[in-house]
Amino acid sequence: MIATEHLYVVTDKKILSGEPIIKGARTPVRAIVEIWRMGAPAEEIPKRLPHLTLAQVFDALSYYSDHQGEINERIDRNRIPEDLIDLLLKDNATADEMINQIRYI
Repeated sequence: MIATEHLYVVTDKKILSGEPIIKGARTPVRAIVEIWRMGAPAEEIPKRLPHLTLAQVFDALSYYSDHQGEINERIDRNRIPEDLIDLLLKDNATADEMINQIRYI
């Protein structure tokens, strides 16, 4: 495990191919950023990802601020193409339901 300049963000080539994650949680920084980009305030993210603390969320967003190019590239690489998303899911899912499904991609 390799520490970064951020207290809660680490990388480990054995976990998600070295993608930046929250230390001890295996949650990728990109997952937190995607929820935040969907309009969730940082303070609400631990309610959606209860295994994370608010400090971890803010640190992930700070990491994103410092490494936007890298995280945006990972978000793009992991995006599900629109034509593969079931129309019923897309039309009927609430934001929370979609986040729960995205969490495990």
